[in-house]
Amino acid sequence: MNQTETLPKSGNKVTAAWVSALERTAPIARQPGRILPQVIAERAAELGDAPALLSDGECFSYRELDQRIHQYARWALAQEITRGQCVGLLMPNRPEYLAAWLGISAVGGVVALLNTSLVGSSLAHCINLAAPGHIIVDAELSEQFATALPLLASSPTVWLHGGAAHGRRIDVEVDRQSPEPLAECERRQVTIEDCALYIYTSGTTGLPNAARITHGRVMQWSHWFAGLMDVQPADRLYSCLPMYHSVGGIVAPCATLAGGGSVAIASRFSASQFWDDIARWRCTLFQYIGELCRYLLNAPPSPNEASHNLRMVCGNGLCQEVWEPFQRRFAIPRIFEFYAATEGAVSLFNVEGEAGSIGRTPPYLAARFPARIIRYDAETDAPVRDAQGLCIPCVADEAGELIGPLLQGPEHVGNRFEGYVDERSSARKVLRDVFRPGDAWFRTGDLVRKDARGFYYFVDRVGETFRWKGENVSCAQVASSIAALDAVREAVVYGVRVPGADGRAGMAAIVAEGKLDLQALRAHLLERLPAHACPVFLRVRSEIEVTGTFKYNKVSLARQGFDPAETDDPIFFFHPEFQEYIGLDRVLYQRIQSGQVRI
Repeated sequence: MNQTETLPKSGNKVTAAWVSALERTAPIARQPGRILPQVIAERAAELGDAPALLSDGECFSYRELDQRIHQYARWALAQEITRGQCVGLLMPNRPEYLAAWLGISAVGGVVALLNTSLVGSSLAHCINLAAPGHIIVDAELSEQFATALPLLASSPTVWLHGGAAHGRRIDVEVDRQSPEPLAECERRQVTIEDCALYIYTSGTTGLPNAARITHGRVMQWSHWFAGLMDVQPADRLYSCLPMYHSVGGIVAPCATLAGGGSVAIASRFSASQFWDDIARWRCTLFQYIGELCRYLLNAPPSPNEASHNLRMVCGNGLCQEVWEPFQRRFAIPRIFEFYAATEGAVSLFNVEGEAGSIGRTPPYLAARFPARIIRYDAETDAPVRDAQGLCIPCVADEAGELIGPLLQGPEHVGNRFEGYVDERSSARKVLRDVFRPGDAWFRTGDLVRKDARGFYYFVDRVGETFRWKGENVSCAQVASSIAALDAVREAVVYGVRVPGADGRAGMAAIVAEGKLDLQALRAHLLERLPAHACPVFLRVRSEIEVTGTFKYNKVSLARQGFDPAETDDPIFFFHPEFQEYIGLDRVLYQRIQSGQVRI
């Protein structure tokens, strides 16, 4: 904790949560050699055979998890993986996932958490960006990995986990390693300043970026959230979010482990199975994203949906229209919403449980979590500047782009902007000459507003990405994938509002050569993109207007949306029931608008 900070007295739950988070994270900067694998070892010494990671396929006690981490560390040493060398990890949700990256990073390796929904060129791009010397591929994803293999820029050593007994089997090799703690001669001097992970984010434009995540950030996330949620050994958290995400892979499991609790890991989210899992695992916590809560709210009643032991749920993206009915129907005692960028610099926490808010910073933490909102021009996709060339702060309830200062120094190891593997992408996230000449701030790429009481509210993504199904979708990536089809001459992609849905649905305006085979287009896109990134609406045009600088006029297209009354162009809708694109007429449009057809 910074010496200038004065802790308030913890006289209520909200203040107590802030105090606990500050106290748990205070030692991180003072003990640079203490990283999360060491914390797990400490918990193993204290808790022994108490459950740490649970799933239907495998379970680890704290002692077993600690031992498995040692085995992966020794495998990395045996492969002569040097400090800073990357290892790719393509594996579904399971306890082994956490043991793998903790073990490899414990001896200096950097693990790239590869998105299991990517295929072909998108997956190859992510691998090429990280340039791993080794890649661990779960056997059930081997065919998916094979679609990217011909497109790789190098020839990493591929290790299969599970499956047939041929080829390099990492699970077999790891089993051969000793589970005992590393001897002094085996250890490497890894500190909180060393990079532990690459976590992929869609960024503001183009293909995914690989954000650098240091051991310090892992420690900060783990202990900060353990404090805010007051995680205790009696707690059990349910996690069904993808473990290649910062929330599903770091915040949820590592905060629970830092507090001595246990994590029940599901292979994927299932609305029909969710409450049964919460009940049978006797969970007291679960991690969400907003769209998950909407799916649960729209699902038929479950016998277990209100007969649970939950005391709190934690996550991000829960909008106000879902918040209160969700909390009421499922008898959720507390909702802890937060906002954070994977790559750092800006974080907000709604400890009070204010419906729809992404957070508020108490006065005694204003220096720790400085954030500002500046005016943003959607037409130019840039901040608004005054006559002196400086940015203009927003007033109360005015939407603008959220930014945070580029903090330096060891005391900020958990909330610095550590950048991407691609330095050009890092440079694009830095905004200069903001409030005075020469200053530098981190651009979140998010539009937010702040009310008179100091509560922040998410409004939308800015620029070339939009949010759909809890994921960021890159317009440039989708447009490039559409344009790769021979029958397409031009394509421009943007997001459109759909009543009753979070974020924006993808829509593509397309100029085709002759008649466009829509089902062939869908199949083509699914080979290159995750399903959530495929456009929900298609608009077929004879030409697409451009500005004087030859840029597509997306603002006009997005304003017209998918209303067939706004254009003579044919519009098509990917119907979830029929699983194909069908013509959108006025009747179907009204059914979507009224919520009779859910996307």
